[in-house]
Amino acid sequence: MQINSKSIAVLPFVNMSSDIDNEYFCDGITEEIINALTKVKGLKVIARTSSFAFKGKDIDIREIGKQLSVNTILEGSIKKAQDTVRITAQLIDVVDGIHYWSKKYDRELLNIFELEDEISLAIADEVRNNFGHFEVQDHLIKQPTNNIDAYQLFLKGRSLQLKWTSESLNLAIEFYNQAIAIDKNYAKAYFANLQCYGLLAMWGYMPYQEAMELAISNLLIAKEIDTSLPEYPLSFVGKFFWEEWDFKNAYTHIIKVLEINPNHIDGLEAMAELCIALGFFDVALKYANKLLEVDPLSANNHYTLAHIYYYQRQFEKALENVNYALTLNPQLELAHHLKCFCLIWLNKKQEFIAHIHNTTLIEEKNLLFSLINENEVVVPQQIIDKWKEDDNKQTMLVPYDVFILSNSNHKDKGFSLLKEMIDQRRGQIINFRQEPFLQPLHNANGFKNLHQSNFFFEEIKIIKEEEDKTTSNILDDHQIETLKEEILAYFKEEEPYLNPQLTLKFVADVLGLNTNKMSYLVNQAFDVNFNDFVNSYRLNYFKDIALDPKNSHLTILGLAYDSGFNSKSVFNTYFKKTEGITPKAWLKANS
Repeated sequence: MQINSKSIAVLPFVNMSSDIDNEYFCDGITEEIINALTKVKGLKVIARTSSFAFKGKDIDIREIGKQLSVNTILEGSIKKAQDTVRITAQLIDVVDGIHYWSKKYDRELLNIFELEDEISLAIADEVRNNFGHFEVQDHLIKQPTNNIDAYQLFLKGRSLQLKWTSESLNLAIEFYNQAIAIDKNYAKAYFANLQCYGLLAMWGYMPYQEAMELAISNLLIAKEIDTSLPEYPLSFVGKFFWEEWDFKNAYTHIIKVLEINPNHIDGLEAMAELCIALGFFDVALKYANKLLEVDPLSANNHYTLAHIYYYQRQFEKALENVNYALTLNPQLELAHHLKCFCLIWLNKKQEFIAHIHNTTLIEEKNLLFSLINENEVVVPQQIIDKWKEDDNKQTMLVPYDVFILSNSNHKDKGFSLLKEMIDQRRGQIINFRQEPFLQPLHNANGFKNLHQSNFFFEEIKIIKEEEDKTTSNILDDHQIETLKEEILAYFKEEEPYLNPQLTLKFVADVLGLNTNKMSYLVNQAFDVNFNDFVNSYRLNYFKDIALDPKNSHLTILGLAYDSGFNSKSVFNTYFKKTEGITPKAWLKANS
């Protein structure tokens, strides 16, 4: 995968506090910064799942950059003590392995949201200064609550929710409710509760009606507080898509999620799943690949891609991708079933036998393999009778019974069972028109009338590839030429580059521009990023003073600092990149 020059992965901040329980706080701050940076259009930001895959692992930064296809890594640490917090952060260029920016922040815990916003903006600015123009908003984080205790309770809940077990979801709800008890207007806590209850209902960990009533009650409160969050339209997606199979309304709300945040993982996944259900495989692939671009180490995303290939009957490609999904998460049960199906269609008997060993539904799996790959296979009546028992129906995650009946001399029973599941809007069968095992039913009387979609291909907005340039010309050609002369005169007369703390904002203020226009100006007028533009002046100044005999007593590093460079590694890297040799070799050749 080609590396986007404007790309970043935020690794989990290290807990430097004496209290190990502060781990949730560090993870929460990391996730907040990731979410904030995703709002910057033109900046590729790796999602939480993939960034957190490296938590606690001692892996070379360059290897992490390669795996995630980014050129910048943010790493740091957090130390929280009573009412204060210290956050240190540094940006690393994965190509050179150099720290090109670092900063320490000491603040009152009460100001944590302002600090998160400040750090996020600083990171975005520095990536832009080093790798090219994109526009950065004035603020990236909106304060979700006025109470720091409520916020910490929310982060505890979030850390538990992300474990995705019935126990952790219930504990997460307890913390979200405690946060709400402190701040009745904490919209994100209500939306988080809604998601937890929805999952408990879908996974059968809680009586469905009870869980849905609790989910809806949280939604009704949350929507009165804040409908600008992506969680608001997302909360309708599950209802319309999985519960009601109302594809048109599901699509409308997915679009709203992606309008708020084009890289929202749940929004991208929902769009891919919707396109699969509708049979729009080319569009589904675009969204699946976008998912993998921002979250390449998510087993679920590789499973989604494998599913698209499976429905396209590209079983070898599907098998390759589902195998990778299982290396990332061996416990992903749906991926186990999909691999089983691929091996059946590919007639890989030995691999199939090894794969299903010590799994559930072995009788069904073997029977389905035989029906597809052998002749005159009879489905035993006792297994059909077993499926009629309610307990067995409820525990079958994927509908082996429908698949088996549809490929046997019991196609009428298969069709009846399929129709019953469709009438009940059973999620396992939502892709029934695409499923290879249901192909024998396509000519059955009444198949074409099973759940007609209320959505048409012409209505879909196909995702557009992001161009590696600004979406609008914020300065015209005449303005660029005029300002180009001004900045050249300023750098010649005032030599601001000798200030090691020189910033884009400082120069922008001198020229009477905002930082977005200043960044755009440098990129358009000189075809370089801001840091390279400034360092080119510093390098020329270094050459002049290094060759001056009166400075022969000074070290190369001392001369570099006198030229405005504030880092030995930055100086050496930039010098070698520009001149092709080390500063020492250059000085020797030119003395």
